Amino acid sequence: MTEQTTPTSPRWHLTGDWFDTCKCSIPCPCTFAQPPSEGDCEGVLVWHIREGRYGDVRLDDLNVLMLGSFVGNVWAGTHTDPYAAVFLDERADDKQRDALGAIFGGAAGGWPQQFGETFGAEMRGMDVAPIHVEIDDDLGTWSAEIPGRVTARAEALTGPTTPEGARVQVHNAPGAEVGPGQVATWGRATTDRADAFGFTWDRGGKSSKHFPFDWSGPD
Repeated sequence: MTEQTTPTSPRWHLTGDWFDTCKCSIPCPCTFAQPPSEGDCEGVLVWHIREGRYGDVRLDDLNVLMLGSFVGNVWAGTHTDPYAAVFLDERADDKQRDALGAIFGGAAGGWPQQFGETFGAEMRGMDVAPIHVEIDDDLGTWSAEIPGRVTARAEALTGPTTPEGARVQVHNAPGAEVGPGQVATWGRATTDRADAFGFTWDRGGKSSKHFPFDWSGPD
């Protein structure tokens, strides 16, 4: 999935929101650097860029979505059979698509390169598609959809001892897909559906989590 960083990679910086929906029980053990609750995992990973630049190319408000699966513990380096497929926002022009490909493919360095080297996924495909993302300001719900291909919706986890409006969160997660230092907000997937590039599932009630991200590169 990753490419070698080139000396010509420009400076870049992205901030935004990341979330997933997966087949693990709540909470997903991967966030705690443990094996998936069923031994293997598959799910939807979504990045919404609030503000971003790659050199002089602006990337504000663009989305990237990935379908992924693996067996075992990614963070221990003992996982097997990692597969992925990636969708880039159809609103991006050619320069923006090239920039997104360089960053998320790992060629531009930074955390995406490190995570890509850890995950080491075989790519099943890449496509350009309409990616509709909605995230409540108070993190009450978050969702993403590629019509007819992917739907991921979740609501913030709560319970009888959670104060009204408060969010269930984890700090200093040992297995954060967005890198060190971000805060996980836990949720429950209400819809988790995929039918693309050989990935097929339809479920609800499993784990979801939201992380902010703040990345830069190439170093």
